[in-house]
Amino acid sequence: MKCLIADSIKLKGHPVAVILSDDKPEDGIQFKENIWGCVASMLSASALKGKTSFFDRKTYGCVGGGVGLGFGNTYEGFPIEYLLSTGKKESVDGTRRTRKLEEGEHYIKTPELAMKFVECLPMRNVKYEYVIFKPLELVKNEEIPESIIFFVNPDQLSALVVLANYGRKSNDNVTAPWGAACQSVLYSYEEGDKANPRAIIGYFDLAARKHVDKNTLSFTVPYKMFLEMEGNVKGSFLEMEEWQNLSSR
Repeated sequence: MKCLIADSIKLKGHPVAVILSDDKPEDGIQFKENIWGCVASMLSASALKGKTSFFDRKTYGCVGGGVGLGFGNTYEGFPIEYLLSTGKKESVDGTRRTRKLEEGEHYIKTPELAMKFVECLPMRNVKYEYVIFKPLELVKNEEIPESIIFFVNPDQLSALVVLANYGRKSNDNVTAPWGAACQSVLYSYEEGDKANPRAIIGYFDLAARKHVDKNTLSFTVPYKMFLEMEGNVKGSFLEMEEWQNLSSR
């Protein structure tokens, strides 16, 4: 599937399609069952190296990744409120003690606020077996993505924010919620259900930023919004001198 947006913003990597399916991909990389792994690293590999990756309910890598992919509340039974905040030295519900859990990540001030963060997440249990990250150019005609993810620099991000608002009657069509890097996927499911979905700026997760260049953020677009934005490229600012000069620097 060709992408006018990617060409117009001179994207160096690959737009990534998020696809839900009951069919296991013939090609691609997958974590081993019940082994820790970072979903965001797989997403980065799809965007930067053009690799397909996929996940199921036994191979989502970590509890935050399970939530981000839409496999339900995989935080249940895990002391996430302590990991995200001040830490907890005692083992909780039989969870194996780790240094990170004992110290806490201190991303949220208190365990109580960390639980509020979890409660605010738009939890979802997708009805499909697999969540697939596939470079957009490899998507087949019969495959309908849930969302498209771009990894962009500040200039490209600026252009995408403008394009997201270009054909709308309002100017707040982009949101930037905090969470794990892969949880932009979860937010895109929620936005995709809306009549006028918003795009999601993400990859603010400090633990995942090592997987991308320091000048890179993600921009996730529900698929119907992606089609809207694709249709607005022609005749837009992306063909004008201001953007042409900026994009060439």
